[in-house]
Amino acid sequence: MRDLVAASGVPKSTILHYLNEGLLPLPLKTSRNMAYYDPACVDRLIFIKFMQKKHRLPLEEIKKILQGPEPGREFLAFQELNAVIFGGAPTAGELLSEQAFCRATGLSLQEVKELLAANVLLPLKAGKFDQEDVAMGRLLRGGLELGVTPADCGFYHLLAEEIVDHEMAVRERLTGHLPLEQNAIFTLELTRAARALRAYIIDRVFQQRVMSLRSQEK
Repeated sequence: MRDLVAASGVPKSTILHYLNEGLLPLPLKTSRNMAYYDPACVDRLIFIKFMQKKHRLPLEEIKKILQGPEPGREFLAFQELNAVIFGGAPTAGELLSEQAFCRATGLSLQEVKELLAANVLLPLKAGKFDQEDVAMGRLLRGGLELGVTPADCGFYHLLAEEIVDHEMAVRERLTGHLPLEQNAIFTLELTRAARALRAYIIDRVFQQRVMSLRSQEK
């Protein structure tokens, strides 16, 4: 165990938890206080840490990948899917605190609290902000300066929840019965199509509304 902790950088308590969850092969116990672990455990522990940190996968999904007939292929499918969903979001070490976020965007702490309460700012980790949050924060600051209030933007979150609920229901109907790798591949294509469709329909509705107003003015 001591060697495994040193080689993987994972604490003993976490390794024992993974063993209990069936994520690691059981060790060969030679006495009450001595057990030998398969060298493959080191690679597995590094893989688990990577999937949790980089791709935000829960242990249940990681276990399915490790137990699959071709873990490498399933990993690649999940890797591509998570890259599409989360893009180039920075790692935990690059996240900004609330104070640093305010400095980066020019928003006050009170304004940030109001935007969070209105679900207009949606950091993936509470109290920590990535570069996508910063870009949106700067745009929102401009809107606030023009007189737009956080409450004025609250409908975006309400409608987004409804859209995502429908998208999730469609995905589950089409992919819920598929093996893990196929599920990831199909979900990847559905995610790409859904993103394009959202932007297309919203832009078209807006464009049609503008054209209608222009025709009325004539």
